[in-house]
Amino acid sequence: MIRFECDYAEGANPKILENLISTNLEQHVGYSKDSHCENARHLIKQICKNDNIDVHFMVGGTIANLTVISSILAPYQGVISADTGHINTHETGAIEATGHKVLTIPSSNGKLETAKVLEMLETHANDTNAEHCVQPGMVYISHPTECGTTYTKAELTALYEICQKYNIPLFIDGARLGYALVSENNDLSLQDITNLSDVFYIGATKIGALFGEAVVITNDKYKKNFRYMMKQKGGLLAKGRFLGIQFETLFENGENGLYFEMANHAVGLAMKIRKACEEKGYKMLFDSKTNQQFPILPKEKIANLHEKFAFYEWLAVDANNSAVRFCTSWATSQEQVDELIKNL
Repeated sequence: MIRFECDYAEGANPKILENLISTNLEQHVGYSKDSHCENARHLIKQICKNDNIDVHFMVGGTIANLTVISSILAPYQGVISADTGHINTHETGAIEATGHKVLTIPSSNGKLETAKVLEMLETHANDTNAEHCVQPGMVYISHPTECGTTYTKAELTALYEICQKYNIPLFIDGARLGYALVSENNDLSLQDITNLSDVFYIGATKIGALFGEAVVITNDKYKKNFRYMMKQKGGLLAKGRFLGIQFETLFENGENGLYFEMANHAVGLAMKIRKACEEKGYKMLFDSKTNQQFPILPKEKIANLHEKFAFYEWLAVDANNSAVRFCTSWATSQEQVDELIKNL
């Protein structure tokens, strides 16, 4: 069985494993206060071109999302998200379990439209019964989205300006951020992401690490006492050096480093899958230029493919066709992609 259902089916890049093994018997202080984590923070500050950011290492995306959101929102506030957003669809009510409602806005492509966000904020602000309703206290987006789509610099700038106007933070889920940054239509750098958000994170679990997300807090208002929230939510790893070592390895060569190398590999193979689908006459559900591709296939073809390949059936388009998701990773091989294309 060749697996295309996610980008974390394999373990970790061998370079990461080598560095974990070579440092295995080192003795370090715990809870991410060790020298490896400090160096990883330095490398991330360099690539973000900002020494004034706080960087915290956490194990996974869900714990990062719920810790960030619950650390910022007041008890009566909720977080605005696209209805397809990860916090709304695939986190088992983790945000609601912290006492905060996810305030959803319909989206056809995974992205939040600036006008709809503004409408929600203005509607609440002008409601004479506003105190009886959950107050929007944050805007959450993912880049790329659950649909593999990405924001342009102009779109992100417009969204951030609205957040600043209403004095609420913009939080970017970057579980697959690397794939967005190497996308052929991307015009955002990590420096732009840093300048156009209050909090974001650089995901590594889905880009070649064993585990790990680097939460970057850019707004001074949200920095104080964040580690208290990490501890309370179970997100402060005792052996924190295992996170630091991985991020050291990923970013030791900056924009020419392993993180971007692996992201480029996965996206390059995904685009070959997309090209093959289009050449065979299959339409795409979303215009994704990242490592997730969503072709619309006949259900008979899908059944045949399932004999050799693992992938998600995403959405039934009509009685005879469904959109599926093929997801590539740092370890996906050209041979695996060729086999998929042949069977398509």
